[in-house]
Amino acid sequence: MDAKVKKQKKHQQKHSGPKAEKKKAKKQEGLVEEDERKRNPKAFSVQSAVRMAKTFHRAQDIKTKKHHIPVVDRTPLEPPPVVIVVVGPPKVGKSTLIRCLIKNFTRQKLGDICGPVTIVSGKKRRLTFMECNNDINTMIDLAKVADLVLMLIDASFGFEMETFEFLNICQVHGFPRVMGVLTHLDSFKNNKSLRKTKKTLKHRFWTEVYQGAKLFYLSGMVYGEYQTQEVKNLGRFISVMKFRPLVWQTSHPYLLVDRMEDLTDPEQVRTDPKCDRTVSLYGYLRGAHLKNKGQVHIPGVGDFQVGDVGFLSDPCPLPDAQKKRALNEKERLLYAPMAGVGGLVYDKDAVYIDLPASHVNQLQEEARPSTELVQSLIDTYSTLDTKMAASKLSLFTGSATLDPTHINQHTREKEKLEEQSVWDPTTNRERRKVIFTQEEDVSEDDDSEEDDSEGSDQADDEGHVECEETAAGGAPPLKKQKLEAERGRTGSCAELPAFADSEDELEMSEEEEEAGTPGDSGHSSEEEEDEEPENELTDDGGEELGKQHSERESEEEQEEEGALRWKEGLQKKAAEAFLRQQEAAPNLRKLVYGSVVEVTESEEEEEELGGLFRVNRPQKNKKVQANALDCSRFHADTSHNWDVQEVLDSIRDCFVTGKWEESQDAATLLKQDEELYGDFEDLETGEVHVSQPQDTQDDDDDDGNEEPQVKMDDEEVQKNKRLEKKRRLKERFNSEYDDGDATYFDDLKEELQKQAELNRAAFWEMDDESRVQYEGFRPGMYIRVEIGSLPCEFVTNFDPHYPIILGGLGSSEGNLGYLQMRLKKHRWYERILKTKDPLIFSLGWRRFQTIPLFHMEDHNGRHRLLKYTPQHMHCGASIWGPITPQGSGFLAVQSVTGTKASFCIAATGVVLDLDKSVTIVKKLKLIGYPFKIFKNTCFVKGMFNTVLEVAKFEGASVRTVSGIRGQIKKALSSPAGAFRATFEDRLLMSDIVFLRSWYPVSVPQLYNPVTSLLLPAGQKESWSGMRTLGQLKHDLGIRNKPNPDSLYKPVVRAPRRFNPLHIPKELQKALPFKSKPKQQQPKGKTPRDLQRPSVIREPHERKVAALLQALSTVHNYKRKNAHNLQHAKHKEFLQQKEKDEEAKLKRQREAKKKLYRVMGQKDQKKQRSSLKGSSSDL
Repeated sequence: MDAKVKKQKKHQQKHSGPKAEKKKAKKQEGLVEEDERKRNPKAFSVQSAVRMAKTFHRAQDIKTKKHHIPVVDRTPLEPPPVVIVVVGPPKVGKSTLIRCLIKNFTRQKLGDICGPVTIVSGKKRRLTFMECNNDINTMIDLAKVADLVLMLIDASFGFEMETFEFLNICQVHGFPRVMGVLTHLDSFKNNKSLRKTKKTLKHRFWTEVYQGAKLFYLSGMVYGEYQTQEVKNLGRFISVMKFRPLVWQTSHPYLLVDRMEDLTDPEQVRTDPKCDRTVSLYGYLRGAHLKNKGQVHIPGVGDFQVGDVGFLSDPCPLPDAQKKRALNEKERLLYAPMAGVGGLVYDKDAVYIDLPASHVNQLQEEARPSTELVQSLIDTYSTLDTKMAASKLSLFTGSATLDPTHINQHTREKEKLEEQSVWDPTTNRERRKVIFTQEEDVSEDDDSEEDDSEGSDQADDEGHVECEETAAGGAPPLKKQKLEAERGRTGSCAELPAFADSEDELEMSEEEEEAGTPGDSGHSSEEEEDEEPENELTDDGGEELGKQHSERESEEEQEEEGALRWKEGLQKKAAEAFLRQQEAAPNLRKLVYGSVVEVTESEEEEEELGGLFRVNRPQKNKKVQANALDCSRFHADTSHNWDVQEVLDSIRDCFVTGKWEESQDAATLLKQDEELYGDFEDLETGEVHVSQPQDTQDDDDDDGNEEPQVKMDDEEVQKNKRLEKKRRLKERFNSEYDDGDATYFDDLKEELQKQAELNRAAFWEMDDESRVQYEGFRPGMYIRVEIGSLPCEFVTNFDPHYPIILGGLGSSEGNLGYLQMRLKKHRWYERILKTKDPLIFSLGWRRFQTIPLFHMEDHNGRHRLLKYTPQHMHCGASIWGPITPQGSGFLAVQSVTGTKASFCIAATGVVLDLDKSVTIVKKLKLIGYPFKIFKNTCFVKGMFNTVLEVAKFEGASVRTVSGIRGQIKKALSSPAGAFRATFEDRLLMSDIVFLRSWYPVSVPQLYNPVTSLLLPAGQKESWSGMRTLGQLKHDLGIRNKPNPDSLYKPVVRAPRRFNPLHIPKELQKALPFKSKPKQQQPKGKTPRDLQRPSVIREPHERKVAALLQALSTVHNYKRKNAHNLQHAKHKEFLQQKEKDEEAKLKRQREAKKKLYRVMGQKDQKKQRSSLKGSSSDL
């Protein structure tokens, strides 16, 4: 085995380079810091107690934030495969990623990804991949069963709406683990823009999931696949990821169906194609335990009753528990029935062979190897034995043919038996002994885990010759020990146990004797473990066996009077067993060194068959001869002479009565046992052993010699007791004082861990058949669920690309009732929701359409109906639907038809109550008009129709539009419905009286499950249920006729005439003169004589007046033109003047610059001359 194990390459540490230098520097810094701590410990002590307390509190806060509420671990020992859902928009690389992951784990390529694909990814984990297409129904269903979501994002395009929709669906239904995967990164040519895009997408992804969520980058593709190392890293993260149990999944059993079979009678289907079907669904059970005859829901189909449930053998089992690093090729299993992987499918009552249609209709010329084998099995018309008996072999043209008659008896193991007559002196009869010659050739076996080029091991070819005795009437079931002695006398050989710890192992049971299976030798090498010797008995030995067995029992009953039979001849039996052990011991040289020294002998002539093959002689095999002459064995003839005292003394201390160590003497220990236990009785022999008193045990001299030894032993015992007492005290002290880190959280976790162990140990020893009757089918089992009365469209329109989920329902979850919810319109949904518009809810396992009523709770507890949902607030909602546990999340969509340009999730919320305790009321205003008015009393009509209605509302408060409050008092006799009411103030005839009342509204009882899986292929995304009122009017072309009272009309106000102001005379007297009304007479008409007469011109005067008017018009026109011309000239003059001023200022600035420059030069000259003069003076 050591030669077959591939040696891993050792890690070579860097001794030079920047990495090695960095490690050396770090090591030296650590040593320097440690030395400083030792030299000056006070410098490294706590400097500030406040800062240390803050640091400690901060660390504790961070530690506490990581805590989750501990739950009981209900995961079975063999958990079901982890469901990994690959989600993303179209053309983002979902199928390619699944193929690459499958190839990474199983070394196999998968073409079309249809349905769930289950693989074995490690020694303790299996994975089920499921691709989620771009359909809101599929996204909702897979979000409920997913353990891990791989969210694929096209980095070259950015986030798409499907990504956010699926994230919001997951948030509602439990939020499984989510890992982002960025693809199409090779489209970025600029490295800077790539880094910026990665950072932007990462932070946006963290906003939606959580801070620090894992985001993988798939940089590019090579030959249509992602890079191997990147896929391997992603696979490693998936393999070691831990999952927190979700509440809904752990409390409900469910299946992700990976195979579906139609069990309906074909004759019934032929006569009635539309009949209901009986279907069996297969898959791994997840979540909780599933009871038989329960109620389940299939999303997209409906609720059904389970007909039968049974568990099957696991089609994708975990490998056996072995200490190894990786799986070999045989253990890397792939199970995907819907994708066409695997030719044989096993059921509880049948085996299905899956062949393509071309193999059924016609035989292809070039068949694949896998289907070739299956086709050859189907076309077989005769058994293998018949073919072998009639077959002949000719290796070359013209050579002799070989047939079964030419093969000698050594190569025909089971076709012919050799018989040998042996006289048995014990029974005084001749017994027919059957001799088998069994030859097992162990061929080379390629047992490579990861490297196919490893060498194979050649097993040893060893011949096992076994002898079995059968009489004409059958041999009695004698003990093997006696059979060995008899065979030793008669010279026969047989393979018997090499060693046995008890006599029971040397005996052969009745079943073994009748079946002809010898006992196990107990010392077989690895090559021999799988080889089972075959023994056969003659057919006519059955009756004789029974007679002799009864005779043997009667003889044994007579002999078991004084002593037990196993005590007879113990020394002889032990000697014979020891000799057999030495004869049948394994080849120790081969076990230790792995090779055998072959003995060279002169080769003899060997028989040949057909001139090519040699006959194998196991007894002349070199390996058998090498095993026969082993240096580690010794011949049984050179046994020790046990009569010599020296030989006996050499092994005296090997027994119980010897002296094992210096401090442990058998005599002293036996004496202490006698003092401790006293008298005892041997229950087998009946002998009573009485402990002797210490005075009479030995002589005085012996007592004197043994006293110091016993004293020393007592001191040793007392010392051990003291040490044990100290150890217990220290443990108690540590448990009381050193257990300060244990918190309530740790205690709760430990308690739940104990509960989980108790749950596992409850049915641990039961077999699966009995265990299922008590606790149901446990998670992790591969089960078969049979369901009847399924619609025929489920089978005829079956599409493996859409998932089939079988969700178990609780005891009351199959009933319909009123549900009270808290709902909020999604912030990204464009429109507000209208009450009594049908919505599609995803609640529990179900997707259904119903009519919600939105309401708001007032301060007085009244639930007031809302016409529309609030914009940024929660509101209440009441629906008629399936009973679902409180606290279950839900989401609502307006439609599931096709893909929408905008965000399609309309609302989210949670279930609050499951009863009809909430009464939703609607505001109702009743209007009346006063027809007789007194001081504060008024008679009102038009609000009610009968006296009875008025009597019902007596005492109710009413109000006018102007705000005057009142109360209904009593009904009037006429007119009908009129009543008397009192108000705070006097009413006018123009006032309108109204009564504000509340009218209870009933919730519409509509439950319409979404049956998307029953639609034909290609139309599963086009399910449409009840349309809204707006959609109906739009489709039917109906326009709303508005209420005339609701239309805006032009306001027509008649002019009001006010009465003249009347001031009392007394008040006029008191007013000042300025404010007193003046007594002015109104002006009358002017008399005719005072009116100015009108002048009538003559024609000549009219012409003169017209001429003067024309001349004045011409003059005015000329004057206006002259004024405009003068204004334009003045404007030009001003512009020219402004230009001249600018030129003048410019000239002045230039002159000033020249002047200042000259003056500056003169000053510099003066300064230089003054400096020269001062230097000369010095």
